[in-house]
Amino acid sequence: MEYELRIGLGLDVHAFVENRPLILGGVQIPHDRGLAGHSDADVLTHALMDAILGAMRAGDIGQHFPDTDPSLAGVSSMLLLGRTCDLMHEAGWELVDADCVLALETPKIGPYRDRMRHEIAGKLQVQVEHVGLKATTTEGLGFAGRGEGVQAQAVVLLRRRSTQAGA
Repeated sequence: MEYELRIGLGLDVHAFVENRPLILGGVQIPHDRGLAGHSDADVLTHALMDAILGAMRAGDIGQHFPDTDPSLAGVSSMLLLGRTCDLMHEAGWELVDADCVLALETPKIGPYRDRMRHEIAGKLQVQVEHVGLKATTTEGLGFAGRGEGVQAQAVVLLRRRSTQAGA
C-alpha cells in the first residue's frame, strides 16, 4: 500500500499578560502570568494546529478559527485541536508524528511535559509516542529571553492512502 506523505510547520507567539491562566498543551501551568489571545492563547496548541493545516494545504488557524468570531472568545485551544483533527481525518489524513518546541525562560516545562504530550496525543487520537515536546530558553535574547512571551514551533508528518491507480 502506498501513502502520500506531507510535512507541515507551525509557529506561534503570544505575549504574557496579567490576570490570565497559563495554558500550554492543554495543561494549566502555575505562573504569575498567562498569555494574551482571543482564545485561551495556548501557543503550543496553536503552532501544532497550524502545522497540521499547513501539511493538509488547508490554510491556517486564522482562516478556520478567526479571532473575529465572538463564539471563540476564551475557547479552549484543545477543543480547536480536536476540530482540526476532525478536519484532518475527514480529508483522509492521519498524523504519523509531531515534534514541538517551546521557547521561554520561565516557567520550567519539564514537570508538565508528559502531561502535555498525553493531552495532545489524546486530542489527535494517536499514541503518546507520536508526540514530541521539548522546551528551550533563548539565553536571555529576544522577547522570550526578556520574559515578554512564549514562542512555539511544531512540525508534523501526515499520511494518507494514495489515490493513484493500483494503490
